[in-house]
Amino acid sequence: MCKTKPARGKGYTAGESCITSILINDIEAKVNLDTGAFCTCVGKDCLQVILPEWKNHLLPIEGVKFYSASSNMYPLGILDTNLVFPHPAGSVRVKTEIVVMDNFTSQHIILGNDYLNIIGIDINNHKDIYFTIGENKRQKFSFSNMPKQISVVSSKKDTYRAEFVSNQLVEAQINPSLSPNMRNELIDVLYTYNNAFTSDNEPLGAIKGHEVNITLNIDRPYPPVLRRPAYPASPRAKEALENISKS
Repeated sequence: MCKTKPARGKGYTAGESCITSILINDIEAKVNLDTGAFCTCVGKDCLQVILPEWKNHLLPIEGVKFYSASSNMYPLGILDTNLVFPHPAGSVRVKTEIVVMDNFTSQHIILGNDYLNIIGIDINNHKDIYFTIGENKRQKFSFSNMPKQISVVSSKKDTYRAEFVSNQLVEAQINPSLSPNMRNELIDVLYTYNNAFTSDNEPLGAIKGHEVNITLNIDRPYPPVLRRPAYPASPRAKEALENISKS
């Protein structure tokens, strides 16, 4: 045996979950490596926290039925995105298609057998549980939280980036046809080189020297455009106005 057998009646205490930390759109999320799941999927409520605009980036899915152990699952579409498995020796980025489910209540992304096979993820239960990706069996990924040196840097970046998005991009109109990755890359460029677009006192898009000043003359004599009635009044409307002015 690889581990000490627990006391009688305590066998369940030896189990460990196959949940690990990943990055999706620069946001830390949890993913469950589930060998019993047919496909990679996520619930809409879980995805709403990670990617609030997920509805704008779904690929259609039709004519496919999904089942869980106890009920039918209702797919809303497919999200094409990147999952990043962080590691101090070099993170691994995997392009993934995730089926978004309407009635899936898990708070984790489920990485099913489809991508466990495509990526080549092997889960090792010898002594300390870990997993490897692809042919590199020496690079071991833990099922605990992210390494501190990665988590701290990422959390600081996410905090500053989130403040930039909420303060500087609050009124920005980004093309909804952009994929999540394209939108994320655009925001990264704006965030990284924000000094080219903003200053300490001037937000994005309001740099001095790019303003347009429009002066409206409200003193008599009025400009011809302002003297012109907004629309021709009907005889009945004219009569009603005259009655109001006389009363």
